[in-house]
Amino acid sequence: MNRSRLLIIFTKNPEEGLVKTRLAHAVGDKKALEVYETLREHTALVTAEIAAERQVYYSRFVPPSDLFLTKQYTLKLQEGDDLGERMLHAISTGFATGFRHIVLIGTDCYELSSEMLNEAFSALEQSDAVVGPAIDGGFYLIGLRRLLPELFLNRQWSTPEVCKETIEILQRFTYPYELLAPLSDIDTVDDLKKSALWNREQ
Repeated sequence: MNRSRLLIIFTKNPEEGLVKTRLAHAVGDKKALEVYETLREHTALVTAEIAAERQVYYSRFVPPSDLFLTKQYTLKLQEGDDLGERMLHAISTGFATGFRHIVLIGTDCYELSSEMLNEAFSALEQSDAVVGPAIDGGFYLIGLRRLLPELFLNRQWSTPEVCKETIEILQRFTYPYELLAPLSDIDTVDDLKKSALWNREQ
């Protein structure tokens, strides 16, 4: 375990009707939940052996049982009025408790690998930030070794401009950064059909 490194995983509580709502419009709430559970299982698989402290932040409540309820993960509750505030709270808490390199991911990317997570932490040895661009214009990963609240506050999320605006903020504050390879999140039925998960789900 590398005590200087913190991996934060943001997850929604896996509840039917409350996850993957855009996907659910095409496949139904039950199937959307099944897909989300598969994505969460993949996230657990690729994060289990990362040389970092691992914290899982839930959207609504810390559950009494869950696939992340193991000694490998510390379970916490997201705090804030929007996604940006919630990410800022988690990352700033990490820095305040002594971690120096912090990477945050969600549970939507079936293409994410352990190698890419290790690459992100390695990037923070040289740069102040690392970003994993999502194909839809967002990002699937953000990592910092210095806190920059402007990355998270007073921003509009879930738009095709999120990653572009994130890079512009890093440039404006002259934060050296590295970009990882673009990957696809699974949010819609088109995303699902283009992914390796589609054949598995048939």
